[in-house]
This record gives sequence, structure tokens and C-alpha cells, in this order.
Amino acid sequence: MSQKPQTIRVTAVDLNGVSRGKRVPFNYGEKLDKGAVRLPFSVLNVDVWGMDIDDSPLVFESGDADGILRPTHRGPVPMPWLTNPSELHPMVMHHDDGTPFAGDARHALVAVLERYKKRGWQVMAATELEFYLVDDSGQSIKPARSPLTGKPLQAADILSLDTLDAFDGFFTDLYAASADMDLPAQAAISESGVGQFEVNLNHSDALKAADDAWLFKTLVRGMARKHDMAATFMAKPFETDAGNGMHVHFSVVDADGQNIFDNGGFDGTPALHHAIAGCIKAMPASMLIFAPHANSYARMVSGAHAPTGISWAHENRTAAIRIPGGAPTARRIEHRVAGGDINPYLMLAVVLGAALTGIEDGQMPPAPISGNAYDQDLPQLPTDWADAIDLFGTSEIITRILPADLIRNMVLTKRQELRKMAALNAAEQIAIYLESV
Repeated sequence: MSQKPQTIRVTAVDLNGVSRGKRVPFNYGEKLDKGAVRLPFSVLNVDVWGMDIDDSPLVFESGDADGILRPTHRGPVPMPWLTNPSELHPMVMHHDDGTPFAGDARHALVAVLERYKKRGWQVMAATELEFYLVDDSGQSIKPARSPLTGKPLQAADILSLDTLDAFDGFFTDLYAASADMDLPAQAAISESGVGQFEVNLNHSDALKAADDAWLFKTLVRGMARKHDMAATFMAKPFETDAGNGMHVHFSVVDADGQNIFDNGGFDGTPALHHAIAGCIKAMPASMLIFAPHANSYARMVSGAHAPTGISWAHENRTAAIRIPGGAPTARRIEHRVAGGDINPYLMLAVVLGAALTGIEDGQMPPAPISGNAYDQDLPQLPTDWADAIDLFGTSEIITRILPADLIRNMVLTKRQELRKMAALNAAEQIAIYLESV
């Protein structure tokens, strides 16, 4: 018989995707839905160091008031990476009167999905998450050591079963824990970086897909430590190696369960093209969500498997938006811009919100590209963090997707991080980002 947990963790997710919460006795679980756990609203608007934002209205201006954490009804889930049996209770922030706190990223995604629901639609989404297993025991990080030989990995070996099997103990525990946590982990592959892997999470309702992505990132980092390694989703842990991305696939089904992107053929419906157009139009202003950190922009390099030009295509992985082939009933959009260091709730909120604005406005995309996107004269994504912050904070499109308070909080947070990161070198930045994002 498994041992009963003695403690639980209650946690909400801040704007950087970092868990913020409390460790409480197990009996707290009986009263979580009664508002037993309170946290300052400002805790969801701290910087990547976990520090208050200097000029945030959530701190001194408002007396640093508390909100109430309430369960998402996803949890509880076990925490298999810990030695002692424990449970994790995902929570969201509310005001005392029960209204959602506008600065909570999960509430922002729920609001976007409610707009789809009003049309009788449901969004189905799946994610592909890339991460590195690394050795951080020295002054700088290195690719993880092979558990078989004890030696550091020396070369990338894309789609190598031998590389996967060298880490069989880690992946076996990871998949067992995913099942225990109701995370739909599917195919795992070795990727194009040394010590880089990708795991796909099966499609589900978009809100569950965001929950799954956040919980899976938490699990991977914890399980790596249990196996005497570190795991990182940061966008560019190694200057000369591949970056970590997080691609999202999504489709929309109507009240009859029909995919609104499926016209029975290759091209897809007008709704598909409107959604593509919305994603393209919102892409520059959304860059702060897709690349939220100083390190994120090191990934955005031409020819390095991360999109740099704004385009779409059928079955073309060099484009920012790819329409995969296959059966028309599975017609979907793959959005390929985001790094692995994102907040999954904000990432899905802006992608799905952009697609819906395209549908609402009847927008039409440019012609799809063919061939290598890196060799073409395309509009370019922002490659400067400061520019991305400014675009996000002044965009009319973003105001149609996210609440004004969250936009303000995000801009304040990122401007503070921009100032503080400017004083650090790349190695110092990596030390901060390694497991926090």
C-alpha cells in the first residue's frame, strides 16, 4: 500500500510560468475550496528572481493586498520526484468576492476559450516540448553524462534509440510519473542538440493542454534532479547548439464534433485561413510571450530551426506556421515560434486569441511559401527584447486578447528584468534561467 502524503503544495503560476505557493499540512486539502490559502496578488507579478516589481501598483500603492487561491479542479496530482509522498494542488487567484484576478495567466486563457465556447466551439491542442539534460556540477553547464558510460555526451544523434536507451532509467520513471499525474506523454525522441530530447503530449482540451505542459515541465525538472542531472527548457542553453522550442498544434471542433478547419480536402476551410491570418498579424506583438527572456533571443537565429520570418506553409518546418498533412479530418495549425521557456497559459492564450481575431475579422493570409523560409525576403520577427516589450505593451491586437492589467503587469515585469539582466554576462544569466523557466 502506498504511503499517505503528509504534506501538500498549493500553487499558482506567475507570469514567468514559475510556481508560487505554500507547503501546508495534508488536512488543508479539505478546505482549499473554501479560500483557506491566501497570497498577495503581487506574488503572481514578480520577476524571474522572485522579487517585487519596483513600480507595480500591486505592491505599496495597494497595500500589497491578498487574494484567495482556489482549486482549478485539475488536482491534486502526486509529486513523484520528491522522496516523501506529497501532492500538488494547482490553484488560481481570485478576489475576496470570487471574481478572477486579471493578473493570473490561467484566467486569461480561460477567458479566450470562453469566446470560442460562445460560438459553440471547443479548441483541441497538443504540445511538443524540447529540453536538455545537463550536468551543472561545474562552473558552466555541460551536456549530461551518459548513465551507461559516465562520460559526457559528445555529439548530437538525432532520433537515436541508443541515446534514448542510455537514459532509459530517467525516461522509464518519467513516463510512469506522467501516467500517475494524468499527463498524456507520447513519443520521446533524441533531438538535434547534444543531450537534447523532445516529448510530445497528446491532444486534449486546450485548457488541459496548458495545464499538462506546465505540470510536465515541473515533472521533467524534478525527475532529472532525482537522477542526478538537471533539465532545462531555457531557449538557448548552449550558444553553438540547437535551441529549445515548444510547438503547439491546435484545431477547433463545433458542437457536432466536426473540425471547422476541415473541408474534406488539402486546402482547408475559410476559417482555417482566417485563423492563420490572425496568427500572422498578431505575431510581432506576441513575441514577448513567445520569447519572454533575455536568453530567448539567442534562439532566434536564421537557419537554426527556429522561425525568424513571418510566414506560413503546408508541410514546411522552416515556416513560422505549418499546416501538417494527413487526413483532412485532422486538419490543424502548428505554431512553431515559441521557445521552451514560455508560460504555457500565456502562449496558448495569445495564439488562440490571435486565431480567433482573424476569424472574427475575416482576415486573409498572404500566400503560403514553399522552399526554405530562411532564404526568402519575409517580414521578420522582433529579435530584440526591448523592442518586443514595447510592441507588446502598445499593441491593439494584444488588448483584444489579454486583460489590460495583465498587459501592464507583464510590461513592468519585463522592463525590470531587462534592466537587471543588462548587468549580467551570459553565464550568469544561464545560472538564473537554468531551471526557473
